[in-house]
Amino acid sequence: MTVGMINANPVVHERPERASHPHAADVLDPLDVFGRVLQSSPHTVRDIKDPEHPYSLEQLSVLSEESVSVDETLGRIQITFTPTVQHCSMATVIGLCLRLKLMQNFPPHFKVDIKVAPGSLANEESVNKQLNDKERVAAALENPNLRQLVDECLCFNDPYSR
Repeated sequence: MTVGMINANPVVHERPERASHPHAADVLDPLDVFGRVLQSSPHTVRDIKDPEHPYSLEQLSVLSEESVSVDETLGRIQITFTPTVQHCSMATVIGLCLRLKLMQNFPPHFKVDIKVAPGSLANEESVNKQLNDKERVAAALENPNLRQLVDECLCFNDPYSR
């Protein structure tokens, strides 16, 4: 998929080793969202593959533990991601991947907000609106071609990541 890439040569970072983080089992924190491993889904948000490159969102610094916030009192998870270039055509796909992964791994009572980092994308407002509109998200995920792309990003297995 090298033809027509917006960012043909992204900066790739090594994935940091993650130590286990002991805390109360009933308390959700950003690391649970970023690096949570469930039996039903062996991959985590940090393992989502970029739609254009054979690297994870973490490796491209699109997503980090610091970009995740959790407010259990309000039942809210917010992820702010940073596309690699200002005119990233895949920002909506990345956001859909994040939303679907959270839908698959967390109870439905959590309100999920997916946002593009301020100033990181030319059409930031439009993408944020699309990613947080339930009807638009549902319609996008009903598109077989788009759903296949999202599923490919979610099923990413990077042999160098661990």
